Amino acid sequence: MSGERPKALLWDVMGTLVYDPFYEVVPAFFGMTLQELIEAKHPRAWIEFELGKTAAPTMLRRFFRDGRSFDHQGLEAAMVGAYQWLEGVEPLLAQLSAAGWAMHALSNYPEWYQLIEEKLGIARYVDWRFVSCQTGVRKPDLQAYLGAAESLSLAPSRLLFIDDRQVNCDAARTVGMDSILFVDTAALTEALAQRGIAAHAKSR
Repeated sequence: MSGERPKALLWDVMGTLVYDPFYEVVPAFFGMTLQELIEAKHPRAWIEFELGKTAAPTMLRRFFRDGRSFDHQGLEAAMVGAYQWLEGVEPLLAQLSAAGWAMHALSNYPEWYQLIEEKLGIARYVDWRFVSCQTGVRKPDLQAYLGAAESLSLAPSRLLFIDDRQVNCDAARTVGMDSILFVDTAALTEALAQRGIAAHAKSR
């Protein structure tokens, strides 16, 4: 943790700001366990979708290793139906935004991030600036963090990254960027306060 307050916050989205439907909703849609889904799905289809290399129709056709057919629109609808703020997150973002903190998404997600935006309006607080389908880089690739810092004209040490996956937080620290492992909003609020970031206090 640096003694200097960051100039901007970088947020993971799924599992940090928004409920991720992959682990429960998607297996339930297919009548599978999570392990069964992982074994049956194509190993690269979703990753290439997240990297912006393929569009939704191609990803859906390739979703399963065996190429089986399924209700594409139904899957998308199930995911959209499950997108929701994690408990306490939206009020925290609203307070940080009102206090003047610059906040950007640093997210591994495909073009469907637009569906999240349509439903939840995350851009009211957090700019969808560094989404993997646009940058072509996924965390924990170090370039995901360095590219964001370069784009913002800030040293990595002047940015704070929040994510629910330890591997992504560790990668941020590797490039000199402080990070917080998200567990819940209460713990996050405390970790932010330890870094001089209080939701009710102005950033500058």
